[in-house]
Amino acid sequence: MDTHEIAPRSGVAFHLKKGDTLVVIDPQGGQVADLLAFNADDLGEVLSSGRTIDYASRIYLGEGDPLYSNRSNVMLEIGHDDVKRHDFLLTPCSAAMFRILYKHEDPHQGCFGNLASALAPHGVEQDQIPTAFNVFMNVPVNGETGELEVLPPLSKAGDRTEFHARMDLLVGLTACSAPLSNGGSFKPIHYGIK
Repeated sequence: MDTHEIAPRSGVAFHLKKGDTLVVIDPQGGQVADLLAFNADDLGEVLSSGRTIDYASRIYLGEGDPLYSNRSNVMLEIGHDDVKRHDFLLTPCSAAMFRILYKHEDPHQGCFGNLASALAPHGVEQDQIPTAFNVFMNVPVNGETGELEVLPPLSKAGDRTEFHARMDLLVGLTACSAPLSNGGSFKPIHYGIK
């Protein structure tokens, strides 16, 4: 399997064929990757946090779990998973998020901007970008209050999660840009297709 690197605080887009397996690797440990998927033949069909969580009846997803589209079709299935803790609640970080939550006066465009830039040449507009599957992101939820806490990822150097494509897909993938999500540092993400 050829491995590609996503530089810190950047993103890429690529096609994944039905039957292929996307391998997302955290080469140094403690780094989140935002993952989006669109039906390659119809960009109106997109990965859906809401549908997936509805059908799983839980928010923590891992090995064997299908990831559904907004049309209730399985887009991806999680295969081998070293970390077993990912987030499918929070939207990709953005310049607006950095400005509103963290009061940054000159904010980075975040994963949202990186995904928008990478996907635009493929015909995806900003308003089509949904909640991402945040690979390796550690977001515990308080069972009584529902309060979310963003903690450093549990991934260690070399940990990987595999995603089996159940249809032809256009994929967006980032090395996350939010300091809180990544324990205060920015590192690369590796990926490969097999």
